[in-house]
Amino acid sequence: MMTRLLAFCLSFVTFQLLGTLCQAQIAYQRPTYKNFYIGSYGRIGADWSFVNEGSIGRRLNLNNMGSIGGRMEEQDYLELATGIDFSPLVKGDSMNVTVNTRFALWSNSLSLFGNSTTSSQGGLTFAIPELYVEATGVGKKDQVNLWIGSRLYRGADIHIADHFYFNDHSGQGFGVEVKSTRFAALFVASTDTSSTVPPYFYLNIKTGTLALALRQRTVLVVEQDLPLSQGSRLTLLGEYHRMGNPDATDTIPDLAYPGDRGYVLGARVNKSLPKFLAGSFNDFAIRYGRGIANGGDGGVSRTWLTFGAPDLASQSFRDAYSWSLVNHVLLNLSERFSLNGYLIYNQSKGAADSDDRAETFFEKEVFNRKEDFTIGSRGTWYISDNFHLLSELHYSQRRDGEQPLYAMGKFSIAPTLSTSGERSVWARPHLRFVFSLARYNENASESLYSPYLQFVGPERWGYYMGVKAEWWIF
Repeated sequence: MMTRLLAFCLSFVTFQLLGTLCQAQIAYQRPTYKNFYIGSYGRIGADWSFVNEGSIGRRLNLNNMGSIGGRMEEQDYLELATGIDFSPLVKGDSMNVTVNTRFALWSNSLSLFGNSTTSSQGGLTFAIPELYVEATGVGKKDQVNLWIGSRLYRGADIHIADHFYFNDHSGQGFGVEVKSTRFAALFVASTDTSSTVPPYFYLNIKTGTLALALRQRTVLVVEQDLPLSQGSRLTLLGEYHRMGNPDATDTIPDLAYPGDRGYVLGARVNKSLPKFLAGSFNDFAIRYGRGIANGGDGGVSRTWLTFGAPDLASQSFRDAYSWSLVNHVLLNLSERFSLNGYLIYNQSKGAADSDDRAETFFEKEVFNRKEDFTIGSRGTWYISDNFHLLSELHYSQRRDGEQPLYAMGKFSIAPTLSTSGERSVWARPHLRFVFSLARYNENASESLYSPYLQFVGPERWGYYMGVKAEWWIF
């Protein structure tokens, strides 16, 4: 009897103790967030070629231009973004903290998603372009925002050319925003030892063992928004770039290049157009980069992607420069038609004297000057709420060094099912049938100056026909 009573008491005490611990555990781990967000951007489809009667998956655009010149033929791509929104524990505190994460997936071999895996040769690539924490409403006046981490920190975008121009400051670092002023510090490093400019790395021999060590570039950014009038805003941009000096005692002298610097100045005017339907605007941006901040090529505009060759006498990019000019316009002309157009001009030169090819720090030759120009437009006819007809016309030209001019004109048409029922150029998801026709000049054709031409050979005409789906929700 005593044994049973003792066992019962022990069981009761144990049960109560476990219950207390569980309650304490639950109280300690209770969720402190009030919202969880999930968003996605993606495109997927299939195409057929007139040349080999199969799928090619190649852009018709010129080389080194990316999506500039139209993006109707772009390959499969997926982004998945999540956000956890934390609520303050103190009542009345307006500060809010969000943890943001973005995952991206694409195929390096340009294969369709369904034909590739992460273990395939040239297969699917997985990346995390964003992982940052942002605090908004900091301070008594709730006008300060802070962020830390890796962020796609960028603004203006020409969607039909997938070009984030003027202020693409995507990278890892931190930032502070106070009213209309934004400051950010980015810390850029590269382990790509095939890179020719500038030398991001050096060989560390301090331990007696050769090993790659990162050579950091620091980018300081400041932006200021100034209202000009109702519906009109001026943004001023300044950047300072600094690449450090490696310790000469810890490096092989032949690779111990001195530190270098650069700067960027820019201005952008965004103006709404009240004479047209709501959402119409014109955006004009101009930017000048100097020194190691003369980058922006291949369809991207990040200024820390230094272009050209150095001055080997001074071992610097002091005299390198670049100009970038963009005009982007959207005219909602009626409930039945919208016109989206753009113009992009880029000119870059390295620090070497040559206007053609020049030698880099690693005794490789690269083009030391380039100039490209593109003009394009997309017309969207709203046949009905759910059926839209997209048509695009683009012209691109590019000159590398003193080489002949490469040029391409392209026309695309895409009957589209727009499932949202919204009469807007931003309405998604889209289910499209796409047909594109490109015409290359003789120099582009003979030089195979296009991903498409590199596959099919020296043709004057390029074709694309496929079905595509595109969506976004954020």
